[in-house]
Amino acid sequence: MDLVDAGVLSVACLQDGPPDGWPVVLSHGFPYDIHAYDQVVPALTAQGARVIRPYLRGFGPTRFRSAATMRSGQQAALGSDLLALVDALRLDRPIVAGYDWGGLASCVAAALRPERVAGLVSLAGYDIIDIERQRHAFDPSVEHAVWYQHLFQTERGREGLAAHRRELCRMLWRQWSPRWAFDDETFARTAGSFDNPDFVDVVVHAYRHALGEAAGDPAYQDLEARLAERPPITVPAVTLDGVTDTLKPGGTADHAPMFVSGHEHRVIDAGHNLPQEAPAAFADAVLTVRSWLP
Repeated sequence: MDLVDAGVLSVACLQDGPPDGWPVVLSHGFPYDIHAYDQVVPALTAQGARVIRPYLRGFGPTRFRSAATMRSGQQAALGSDLLALVDALRLDRPIVAGYDWGGLASCVAAALRPERVAGLVSLAGYDIIDIERQRHAFDPSVEHAVWYQHLFQTERGREGLAAHRRELCRMLWRQWSPRWAFDDETFARTAGSFDNPDFVDVVVHAYRHALGEAAGDPAYQDLEARLAERPPITVPAVTLDGVTDTLKPGGTADHAPMFVSGHEHRVIDAGHNLPQEAPAAFADAVLTVRSWLP
């Protein structure tokens, strides 16, 4: 495990493969961690990749470098964390790949700084949050699927996450991946990451900000304004949907117009935690993007 000072964080990450290999950063989601990619990594390093797996802010051994930094979970912060890590490691235009928060961070980085990113793999298409749209109601089936986001708008929800984080997160794993038969050991391997002292604050802020109910960190105000303009993705991208991903009923194939370079959309027989449920498919998406690059 490496600790890398990158922006406002001391980022804990695993690095695999040759140091001079072609770089790829795999970013996990909520409520998961770097172990989601345990079976993806060997398929990439076998093809010469240098693979970096960071723990996101609020997860695992990653820590804020200053007590004064706002424990924000907003999308501009997540994307900035990824770009800061790319710069700190001096990576030469890596492929960025992720799902859930990690897909969000990867899309934000690709949209805001395409000169620093060679390509993108994203579960759930164009995953940048339209906060203005999020202020208004969706179809009841969608609102039902994101019950936890509504819970986190309240102090009761914060209390529940703090007191019952393992039970709540395990419930989300089951609901979002209904056909994934994970065992106790698999969940326990990741659940320790939820004991990060900033986990609750970052998670609660992430969903309050996403629904337009909490102010963001002023340090990211300009970036959030740019994201509100819905910038297109201009780097080559493969986007993925999981057939049984209950968070994305109907899938995200209609996001295709937001990708203005090489783009392919794939539907995979998996749920929301696609890298852990279908690692070969996720690795193949990364390798496809790699094959499109000079």
